[in-house]
Amino acid sequence: MIGNGVAGDAIDVSGLVKRFGTRAVLDSIDLRVPRGQVIGLLGLNGSGKSTLIKCLLGLLKADEGSATVLGTDTWQLADREKARIGYVPQEATLYPWLTVRQTVAYVSSFYSSWDRAWGEELLRRWDLPLGHRVGPLSVGQKQKLALVLALGHRPELLILDEPVASLDPVARRWFLETVLETAADGAGTVLFSTHITSDLERVASHVALLRAGKVTFHDEIDVLKDRVKRLRIEAAADLPADLRLPGTLRQEVRGRQALVTVDGIDPTLVAGVRERFVAEVVVDNLNLEEIFLELHDGEAAAATSGR
Repeated sequence: MIGNGVAGDAIDVSGLVKRFGTRAVLDSIDLRVPRGQVIGLLGLNGSGKSTLIKCLLGLLKADEGSATVLGTDTWQLADREKARIGYVPQEATLYPWLTVRQTVAYVSSFYSSWDRAWGEELLRRWDLPLGHRVGPLSVGQKQKLALVLALGHRPELLILDEPVASLDPVARRWFLETVLETAADGAGTVLFSTHITSDLERVASHVALLRAGKVTFHDEIDVLKDRVKRLRIEAAADLPADLRLPGTLRQEVRGRQALVTVDGIDPTLVAGVRERFVAEVVVDNLNLEEIFLELHDGEAAAATSGR
């Protein structure tokens, strides 16, 4: 059982702005995450993901707007609120002179809710050498240990910033199963920032796309997959260089054939293409990685062309 099941949103961000100098790294972010949800945060390097996470944890103060986690303003988080949150950064800060066992004993002493049996189970799952000092451990082993420290007190809100980049396939599998366990009873919430979109598809129900400091999409992953499709077109005659289909993200036209990725597919659009170009049209489904890349490239092309 994770958390106490208190009603309300786990994360509530409204109009959040964070500047470094004159540059707005976060630009009027709105994001609400209900309790019990596993949400993926997806964006290129420099899109603002880590800055948003640090604002949610009270490590950075926003310049404008508001942000609460578990009902508390993020800049006012006291020890009691912090004890309800688990956090794994991109690079874990650990004491290199302590052993794995000593590290767990030290960190667990700060949490009245530390679940000793659960912590031992995680150590066993990820095959961590209890008697070894932390300093000489591999990067992957240190990341596993950081996950144990973040999960051992069964947090109500788990925030993960690129947590699996250094994990081997077996450890990643255990990690993803643990994320699902965290939210299984509907009380635990997970915000999962990663570049590995296949992992998000396995564990997350929702995704927020972050680009240049703005949330460009926030909804169920299935809604995004239903919205963005690729059309494979084969016409009776050569096609124009620009098909001018509404919602076009990217198109490749070669003679009588074309590949067009569209944001906002519907049967009327497909029927119109068939009639207009006397063409066969096949609609292809895309995975999350393909959709993310198409959306990013399409937005970049629109900005360049001034559309």
